[in-house]
Amino acid sequence: MKSASFFDFISIDEYSATPKYLQLGSAVIDAIEQGKLDQDNLLPSINELSIKLEISRDTAEKGYKYLKNIGVINSVPGKGYYITNIEFKRKLKVFLLFNKLSAHKKIVYDAFIAAIGNEVSVDFYIYNNDFALFKKFLSNKREDYSHYVIIPHFIEGEEYAKDIINTIPKEKLILLDKRVPGVEGEFAAAYENFEKNIYDALEEGRVHLSKYHTLKIIFPEKSYFPKEILRGFHRFCQQYAFSHKVVSNISAEPIGEGEVFI
Repeated sequence: MKSASFFDFISIDEYSATPKYLQLGSAVIDAIEQGKLDQDNLLPSINELSIKLEISRDTAEKGYKYLKNIGVINSVPGKGYYITNIEFKRKLKVFLLFNKLSAHKKIVYDAFIAAIGNEVSVDFYIYNNDFALFKKFLSNKREDYSHYVIIPHFIEGEEYAKDIINTIPKEKLILLDKRVPGVEGEFAAAYENFEKNIYDALEEGRVHLSKYHTLKIIFPEKSYFPKEILRGFHRFCQQYAFSHKVVSNISAEPIGEGEVFI
C-alpha cells in the first residue's frame, strides 16, 4: 500500500493522555478491524512515521515494537514492517477519563491497564477537574466504545455533570471514586463513601482528639474535594460536642492552643 493512504487514517491525538506509542498501535489495529489495512501490507518506515506524525523515532519504534509483541506486525531486515495478522480482534474499546493524574491516580491507571491486558484498546484523557473540558471530551466522544470509565471530580460545574453523563448508554458506563447525583438508570460504579470514611477516621482517633477543644478541617473554597467530607466532619463534631470550623485559607488562619487541624 502507499504510505500516503496510511496517514489518512492513522493520527495522534495531542489532547489524549494515552502514550503516543499506544495511540499508534491502537490506530493500526483500528485500521485492520475496519478493513483499511490488510495482510502483508507494508507499513511506513520509522523515519516516515516520525516525520508525518510529528513523534520521536523512539516513540515510533516503540509503537511498532508493541504491535510486534502482540503478533499484529513483523519485520524483515532491509524491507521494513508489514501486517502479519488481520484476525487480531479487540473485544473492548475503553474511553478512560480521569480528573487528574496524581501519584494516587497513576496507581489506579497502572492497575487498570495491567488488569485489562493487551487485547483492550484504551483512549485516556485528563480534564484537570475542569467541567468545560470534561464536557468537551464527552461531547466529542466516538460512538464505538464498549465502555466509558469516568472519575467525576470538579472544582465548578458539578451540578451539570449528570446531564453529560446521562448521554452515555448505562450498560457502557462505569463511574469510579465518586457517584454523581442525578445519573439515572442501572450502571456499574466503584466509589468511596466520603462522609462515612471521614467520620470513621475521626471516630478511630477520638481518644487522641479529645485532648483538643476545637477541630479545624482545611477545605479550600475552590476545590474538587467531595462535599460529603464536610458532612461527615460536621456530624462527628456535633455528635461529640467539639467546636469546629472549616478553614478555606490555611495561610491566614491563626493556630491556637487546644486546636487540631485536619
